[in-house]
Amino acid sequence: MPDEKFARMDRREMLAATSVIGVAAAVGLAGPAFSAPAPKIPPQALKGVVTMNSITTKDGVSLYYKDWGPRNGQVVTLSHGWPLSSDSWESASFFLANQGYRVVAHDRRGHGRSSQPWDGNDMDHYADDLATVIESLGLRDVSMFGFSTGGGEVARYVGRHGTSRVKKLGLISAVPPLIVQTPDHPEGIPKKDFDDIRASIAANRSQVFRDIPSGPFYGFNRPGVTPNQAMIDYWWMQAMMGGFKNTYDSVAAFSETDFRGDLKKFDKPTLIIHGGDDQIVPINEAGRASKKLIPHAELIVYDGAPHGLPETHKDRFHQDILKFLKS
Repeated sequence: MPDEKFARMDRREMLAATSVIGVAAAVGLAGPAFSAPAPKIPPQALKGVVTMNSITTKDGVSLYYKDWGPRNGQVVTLSHGWPLSSDSWESASFFLANQGYRVVAHDRRGHGRSSQPWDGNDMDHYADDLATVIESLGLRDVSMFGFSTGGGEVARYVGRHGTSRVKKLGLISAVPPLIVQTPDHPEGIPKKDFDDIRASIAANRSQVFRDIPSGPFYGFNRPGVTPNQAMIDYWWMQAMMGGFKNTYDSVAAFSETDFRGDLKKFDKPTLIIHGGDDQIVPINEAGRASKKLIPHAELIVYDGAPHGLPETHKDRFHQDILKFLKS
């Protein structure tokens, strides 16, 4: 049976077999050798298979990733925010790689250059995907940073997979512990606000993805702040690369997931950085609340800084994370 045959293959044999079939199809070869359809490969047989800049998850999702810097450097992983991609981390990635760190950043499922599955657009899958990247590349002693939604991804990773491969943790403008209003979290943001975001995405997501970076994300809606059109355009471009349903579903993932239990499992050195004027993820419900659940964490507040501080305050941000990594 084809499935049994592929189950017995090692990864090199599997990649060689699929490559031959793909090349033949690409050049239009015909004849008995290439006339039969390619055998069906079950997704679980491809789990962890690494090709050039791509890793396949157990449910068949292709995750694009970047791997910058020396391969023998201390490992840093960077998890991006909604609805962006690993490109949003490129300034920090370039900086850290030039400091000798090995920097790995992937596009979340449904975002950027990763595939766009209909299902699985939730924090459990996001965390498991991060685990697949880490395990497939054989990464250990990892310093994990997550920005915004990526902070939730990192938190849920710790909750589901523990810290055996983790050296340090960083939450940057991050959504944990919980940002939606619930009966036991009355200080959160009303769910209606997130319902409105979803309704706006359904109506005209391109406009939504213009309005967010033009206004609250970078603080360009504040008096005296001059908008940077290039930053706005780059944000919009990344956002529009994401899948429609994936980025729509992800609103619930970042807003309604309760990370309080996950944060209590943080047992490694932790850095929390948050902007004092974060209009997307308010500091009191996020950064300061996370600090209460992780007493050993270091909290750095950037007074007056917006949500997108890794770009608006990049020089300070780079030095702060470098200091933390070296500590």
